[in-house]
Amino acid sequence: MNSYQVNCFIFTILGALLFSNGLGQNARQISGFVLTETGSPVYNAKVLNGGTHVHTGRQGEFVLTGVLTGDSLIVEHLYYKNKIYVVLAEDSIIYIQLSQTELILENIEVEANLDALNNMSQVDLNNFPVNSSQDLLRLVPGLTTGQHAGGGKAEQIFLRGFDVDHGTDVAISTDGLPVNMVSHAHGQGYADLHFLIPETVEKLDWGKGPYEASKGDFATAGYVNFSTRRQLDSSLIRAEAGMFGHRRILAMLKLADRKEVQSYLATEYQEADGPFESSQNLNRINGFGKITFTPSHTDLIGLTASHFFSSWDASGQIPQRAIDSGTISRFGAIDDTEGGITQRSQISVDHDKWLSDHSRISNKLFYTHYNFLLYSNFTFYLNDPVNGDQIRQREQRNMIGMQSVYQHDLKLLGFSVHTELGLYLRHDNVNNTELSRTKNRDTTLSRIQYGDIRQTNYASYFSTKLTRGCWVVSPAIRVDYLDFLYRNALEPTYNPKSNTAALLSPKLSILYSPARQVQLFLKAGKGFHSNSAQVATQQDAKKTLPAAYSADLGYIWKPGRNLFVSMAYWHLFLEQEFVYVGDEGIVEPAGKTERQGAELDLRYQPLRWLIANLDATYTFARLTEATTGEDRIPLAPTFTLTGSLSARMRSGMYASIRMRNLADRPANEKNSVVARGYTIFGLSGGYQAARLGLELQIENLFDVDWNETQFSTLTRLKDETEPVEEIHFTPGTPLSVRAQLTYRF
Repeated sequence: MNSYQVNCFIFTILGALLFSNGLGQNARQISGFVLTETGSPVYNAKVLNGGTHVHTGRQGEFVLTGVLTGDSLIVEHLYYKNKIYVVLAEDSIIYIQLSQTELILENIEVEANLDALNNMSQVDLNNFPVNSSQDLLRLVPGLTTGQHAGGGKAEQIFLRGFDVDHGTDVAISTDGLPVNMVSHAHGQGYADLHFLIPETVEKLDWGKGPYEASKGDFATAGYVNFSTRRQLDSSLIRAEAGMFGHRRILAMLKLADRKEVQSYLATEYQEADGPFESSQNLNRINGFGKITFTPSHTDLIGLTASHFFSSWDASGQIPQRAIDSGTISRFGAIDDTEGGITQRSQISVDHDKWLSDHSRISNKLFYTHYNFLLYSNFTFYLNDPVNGDQIRQREQRNMIGMQSVYQHDLKLLGFSVHTELGLYLRHDNVNNTELSRTKNRDTTLSRIQYGDIRQTNYASYFSTKLTRGCWVVSPAIRVDYLDFLYRNALEPTYNPKSNTAALLSPKLSILYSPARQVQLFLKAGKGFHSNSAQVATQQDAKKTLPAAYSADLGYIWKPGRNLFVSMAYWHLFLEQEFVYVGDEGIVEPAGKTERQGAELDLRYQPLRWLIANLDATYTFARLTEATTGEDRIPLAPTFTLTGSLSARMRSGMYASIRMRNLADRPANEKNSVVARGYTIFGLSGGYQAARLGLELQIENLFDVDWNETQFSTLTRLKDETEPVEEIHFTPGTPLSVRAQLTYRF
């Protein structure tokens, strides 16, 4: 009998003895919360009372009936030490705080009703240093990113054979608030995560494919949601400095820290010049605040607010021929007047209400104010040999929305049934969305697009999870109704155009666990991503909202106590592949596409202080309506590989080495132009004492020349008479060293 079984046996005996002392008393209902020592909610903790148990909800809440004074409640959770709470006569609402245990693979189980893959990602989040939104996104197995505009623009994302651009096929959210911008001036689904302070993130939730009913627009290749902490372990001040003018200051201040109220503030300032000959002049400031309180034993209210501002310059993508001829270096520029300014302020209010021991309702209201200004030059002197092809994209946006989810648990015909009914509303009010040709950021040469957008997404979904023995069956249905309006301000008369579309998205997941350490899964579902309002109001709206049909078949296996293996085969069919052409303000349809692939994820912890991971993906992607030999999907990843090794000692010393690889891939339909792959390594290590911490980070450890983002583009340089199509790229950062000093108090 292992130590866990011994503890459970002892807890059960104690519970039985305490229960016997309470015979003859009046049983009552007890509400409570399971929290960390710092007040953050503990989700999916098991609260046992004799032969009955419940699991805590998203806010750590639980309700037990039939409780007697003197009963012993046993609380269990993967990430925390087990705890016994003895019920007192005066208890009506109780708070049970758990102390964190070391999160190791040995403790992660593979069961039908547990998400082992997300638990493995939580291990990664706890063991590997995360210093930016790119680092956070790359914690999702198989997802990689790239930056191509000076550090202030949203990252380019790659997942499951998609060049997602800035977010067309991955739904990204923070604390449930949407990050993707619909009908954005620079491209559909634009998702700028730079407002997220990495140190505030406590949990990463992700899924691949369109199988999650609560995720709608953009969730075709998958979704990612970041949950921020409810409370801090301690206040801290952090300072960073490094090569290429990198400087960052972070302050996080714990405020109220009581059972009924938790709150904190965080702010960061960052600046960088980058390795380019023309400085990036990146300046970024973030502010974030969160307060959570429980006015009664059945209510929880949260308020979150943040503000973000960033400005930067960029050198843009450069042509290989200019480097070969000696016109510029790898870190030079054809047009270094690119760059921009962006700002995002948002606030959200959450209210969770427990209606009974079997049902609860969660409500969220949110508001976002957003400004965006970007200068780019993709084609140099192709269209205007005199002034150049610089463009300006700009918008001012107000977004409001609400989410409401009702959950109910019951027993039916031997099944444990969990049901969810969700309602969703999002309205985007976008003013002065603009695409103009400019010169030196000062002179407006002509306007290509200019107008106002009103776009509303109404949605509802119903999902249920039926659990019995080794089986979990989860059917779901989602309905989305989209309303588009676009007023073209360049027309001589007021003539707004509108259109609507409704979409039905069924989904089904089946999990089977024939043994405690094995889980087989089959998932199928339909998803979609929306299109720009300018396009949707010009055509049949439904035809501009391509559906994605996908299926996954795979398994999760724990062959040893310290080893996890997960494999999956997946297939995805997209009704229409759209390509956004930013400098022309158009969306080009490329026809139907088909993607299929295989994924392998490994986690191995040979020693308690040493953990390794490996994630590999292979994808076959084709345009199904194109002729053979001209059917490649430009920039679709074919093979990715990431791996890492991390050591964390009890003395406070830690170190990790990470590798990421993106293989060569087609840059055009004929594969006549190839985007060159890369393999780069990073190294970090440090020491964390009770109050003082020191960390050293090295990016691109072996100082390789690599292209972070690449495009096949038709361009003309100023001295050229004919345009040339070839690879244009943003060079990846050379070897770079940063130091970080942290003081906790």
